Order: sequence, then C-alpha cells, then structure tokens
Amino acid sequence: MKNKIIVTTGTCGISAGAKKVADALTAKKGIELKTTSCIGMCYLEPTVLVESGDDIRFFSYITDKTEDIDDIVNLHITGVLTDNLKNRMVFEGKKKDLASKLFKGQHRIVLRNSGWIDPLNLQDYLDTGGYKFLSECFNGVHTSEQVLEIVKNSGLRGRGGAGFPTASKWEILKKQQSKEKYVICNGDEGDPGAFMDRAVLEGDPHSVLEGIQLAAFVTGASKCFIYVRAEYPIAVSTINKAIQDAKAKGFLYIPIEVMEGAGAFVCGEETALIASVEGKRGMPRLRPPYPAESGLWEQPTIINNVETFAAVPWIVTNPGEYEKIGYAKSKGTKVFALAGKIKKGGLAEVPFGIKLKDLIYDVGGGILDDKKFKAVQIGGPSGGCLSEKDLNIPIDYETLKEYGVIVGSGGLVVMDQSSCMVDIARFFLSFTAKESCGKCTFCRVGTTRMLDIMNRIVEGRSNADDIDKLKELSDAVSKLSLCGLGQTAPNPVLTTLKYFKEEYEEHIKELKCRAAECKALISYSVISKNCIGCMMCKKACPVNAVYVGRNDAGKAVCIIDNDKCIKCGKCFDACKFKAILKA
Repeated sequence: MKNKIIVTTGTCGISAGAKKVADALTAKKGIELKTTSCIGMCYLEPTVLVESGDDIRFFSYITDKTEDIDDIVNLHITGVLTDNLKNRMVFEGKKKDLASKLFKGQHRIVLRNSGWIDPLNLQDYLDTGGYKFLSECFNGVHTSEQVLEIVKNSGLRGRGGAGFPTASKWEILKKQQSKEKYVICNGDEGDPGAFMDRAVLEGDPHSVLEGIQLAAFVTGASKCFIYVRAEYPIAVSTINKAIQDAKAKGFLYIPIEVMEGAGAFVCGEETALIASVEGKRGMPRLRPPYPAESGLWEQPTIINNVETFAAVPWIVTNPGEYEKIGYAKSKGTKVFALAGKIKKGGLAEVPFGIKLKDLIYDVGGGILDDKKFKAVQIGGPSGGCLSEKDLNIPIDYETLKEYGVIVGSGGLVVMDQSSCMVDIARFFLSFTAKESCGKCTFCRVGTTRMLDIMNRIVEGRSNADDIDKLKELSDAVSKLSLCGLGQTAPNPVLTTLKYFKEEYEEHIKELKCRAAECKALISYSVISKNCIGCMMCKKACPVNAVYVGRNDAGKAVCIIDNDKCIKCGKCFDACKFKAILKA
C-alpha cells in the first residue's frame, strides 16, 4: 500500500493553520497528499497523519514552517522520524488500534468517516460501502416497509433536540396520501458552542445525502431540501459538491436542493424553518396541523437534523446492531461538542447512558489546567446547568429531563470555579431574548423582562424580590410561549437557581460575585507584601488609578484608587508577582 499524508482541513483546522500546511505540502514533489475534514480532536489542530501501509503516525500542532514540512515529507519518503516530530506525535501504531487509543469511551457511527475520507471525493465514500444499500432500495432489493422496520427497531430518535422517534415521524409521512411530499434536513445549527452538524456536512456529506434519500424512499417523498445556515460556507460548498457528484454518478435518486438560511436561531424550529424555505420570515406557527400532515407549501413534510440522517446508512447496513448501543429508551450514540474549560475540546460521539463524569473526564480529558469542576451547560441555550453533584447521572433523554435540562443538539460547555453561574445564565438568556422572532408576547416580552432582571443582578442594582420575579416570569414564558425557543428559554435561569441559588443571593444581598467575573461587583487592590514596586500595573492603567505609596515598613508599593478605577483588569493582567487582588 502506498504511503500517504493526511491533513485534516475542517473549519477548526483551517482556523488553526491547516490550509497553510496543506498548501506547503502540495508544493512538495514525490508525495501523496490527502485532505480530509475534522477528525474531532479540535484541541490538537493542525493535525497531520502519515500512513505507511497499515501503520500510522498522528501528529499535532504541525505548522507550515520549513522544518515541520520537511520533516513530514522526509518521514513520508524515508520513514525517518525526527525529534521535532517525536515531540508532537500523538499516536504511533496500527490504524485499527487508533480509535481505541485516541477515541477512548467513544463509539463512532455518525463520525465513522470524518477525518478519514476526502469529503470532496465520491470514490472515498463508495469505498466504505456508501450508496450500496440505497442503490439496492431503488433496484427493488429492499422494500420501503423493510427499511422502515429496521429504523423502527433501531430506536433511533431525532438528534435535533426533541428526541422524537425517527421511524414514527417517517411512518406518519408514509401514510399521507399526497402527490407532493417533502423531506427536509435541518442543518441550521445555531447553539453557541455547537458544531456537530457543521463537522458532519464538511466531513461526510454523502452519508447525509444517503440518509435523506433513504427517508424519501421510505416515505415516498418527491423532493428533498437541505437547510444550512450561510455562516457555514465550507459546509455549503461541500454539500453542493457532493450533490453534483452523486447526481453525475447516478446516486441521486430523489432531487435534493440546498437552501441557505440567514442565521436566525428560531429557524431551528421546524415550522419556522419551513417558513424560511418558502421565502417567508422565519417564524413558527401553531400546531396542529403538524408538518408531517401539512408542512412545506401545505404539503406533508418531515424534518430531521444532519446527525439523524448521517446515522441512517450505518443503521440499515448493520440491522440489529444500533439498538444494542445506548441506555433505556435512548438508543445508539450522540455527538457532543465539548467546549469551555475542558482539555480535549472538540467532537466526541458516545453511547447514550455514559455518565456525565466519564464524558468530561475520560473522553474530554478533564478540566483545563486541572482546576476544580464547577458546572456544565448541556443542551445549549435551550438546555441548562448541572452541578458537581450531578456528575454521576447517565446521559439520556429521560434522565436529563428529570434534572431540568435537555440533550438538545449536543452542545456541552464545561465551567470551572472561575465561572459565575449568574452571568452564565444571563449570557444564554441574552442569546435567546435576542433571537426571539417576536411573534408571541410571552417570549418577546417575557425573555426581555427576565434579561432586565439578570442585568440588574450582575450590575449590583437588584431587589430582594428579583428571584421570585424570575421564577414567576420563567413559569409564564415556558408554559405560554408558542415554540420551543420560548418554552425552553428560562432553562438556564431555572437550573442555575436550582443548583447555584447561593450565588444569586450573594449578588443581591452582599453585592458579591464569588467568581470575580461580574465587573460591577469586583474591586482591585494591591497585596503590599507581594508588591516589588515595579510599576507595571501603574503603566498599564489607562485612567491613572494606580499611584505609589508606602507600606507600614516604609517600602514603596503601588496603591489602587478605587474611586478612579474603571475595573478594566489591566493592572491584574500586567502584574507578574501576584500582587493584585481581584475580589
């Protein structure tokens, strides 16, 4: 087998310099270069893999500097490993062992091809067995009833957040008597910190196309759409290229069209998404009727997200296997975007039922800088926060719901003790308030009033009854909002009130932020015994709030005038001797 160099050039890799690495390698002669998408290990980007038969070496933080490029090329041609590369080698061994070593605790189904195949090369997907089952379906080998039964037995549930059984949705559409039926893939991933769908569209677009067409085959749909936010330019261009290639080779059995969204979070809700596809303003409508009965252009329509469709080809080619994975009513795997104060930030695909602690510490490597864990926000702005005492709960739809949070699309933001939970809740609430479409009063006005209260709390202007007001507003917004955006918007506030109420009370009663994050509630002072009088803090201060004084021993030390201090923190950052106290 010929040696090969693989550069992972997903969005995360490109932002870290992977495109420059690929371009520098492309200029070299006598090598075989392959570019793939994100392999999930975003924290190591740019990453390069060197294959030699069944052996593989995996390197991190490779740059386009001459030394790095020459060393990679030399290894590719001669097999000689330099000290420079040894220091950056993450894995060395057989390719079949890489997953168990680097992806400990994971079960990669949706991400099975990501980072390995060239997403712009259809043959790479065909070599994995892609489109074989789909072709058999349209050539009479499998019936729509047989495929539906496989999906139903698998227990697959929609991975967009609600967790509705996929086969049940397909079955409803299948039974509709209509000349026109539609299948829509929801790629409008808008949660802060979430990038699962983007990575799949960039890294394995044909698996999504095959899954969409299998849904169309089962339901009798006449046309399919992929709705992707325009902020994902690489994903948009990749999926369009995949559609062109599949069509040219005869693998596009049902017409598929890509629609670009303008980036409204509310368009993640299916009826708002449908309105957007129709060319209208993205606003949800009352249900029933449900889209499977009357959706796009008032015709029967089903919507599933990218991750759901990407799992389908694996499920139908491995009947009876998917349902063996997972926990209770939550079968299979879930892709999570690990972000925040976690060592191994990136994508991880784990079986349902994994303990939250294992996902964070075993799969995610633990807390950045080995600091103490404080909380995790799961499910994006529609989700909520869990505390340290919840680390042993299993991750599945029903259990998380009992704790007041949701799986959501799979965003998972980890926080350490430096995070203020009141400010975290305020951040997510500000996002949902801004993204409200404004159609219903309880979401439009309710989230705004809640945000006003949260702003008062972090600014030290709150009242003693603000917590009660937050609870009252949360109850009204969650019960009376039209769509899921408004109904779940109070979750970050409600869960932080439940698990971190003492921080709210400190902000309100003591005007104190224990994490020293809320600017209005912190102050800076000099620890005179640590100060050496270097004046770096004085030089950094933009408002001349630092002056020179004397301590009790007569030593010259810096002093901060808090009447002048604007709490910018520049003195704290400038001090190299831990002489500035932030409290």
